[in-house]
Amino acid sequence: MNLTNITPAEGSVKSVKRIGRGQGSGRGGTSTRGHNGQKSRSGYSRKVGFEGGQMPLQRRVPKFGFKNINRVEYKGVNLDSIQELVDRKKLTEITIETLLENGLVSKKDKVKILGRGELKAKLTVKANKFSATAVAAIEKAGGSVETI
Repeated sequence: MNLTNITPAEGSVKSVKRIGRGQGSGRGGTSTRGHNGQKSRSGYSRKVGFEGGQMPLQRRVPKFGFKNINRVEYKGVNLDSIQELVDRKKLTEITIETLLENGLVSKKDKVKILGRGELKAKLTVKANKFSATAVAAIEKAGGSVETI
């Protein structure tokens, strides 16, 4: 085998439609563009969202609200899921790495511990943020809270 006898698979390459090369080709005249009008001319391109002169959807729908560029998003992890994790793995310390290994958070997530559920184990919990109910529940169970 060498470069001179390599060919594409049978049926994988189609011949190009030669358009606008005279009447004998069967695709001369209007060259598959229909008859007169802007769309039949070369260089025509329609604006994105153009609806034939009707007011486009993105202009009909009103704007409202704003996005705060300084907002920090936290991934919430509840106490019940931490208790379930402790029951399965017999842990004494919960960190972001532990939550990451067990699939509760993603790599770039900032973590906030939330207070849903009940915590029975005595734990040291390290996270970016805590809700007041979560702190109360962790300390009630005899554990400690550490903000990173």
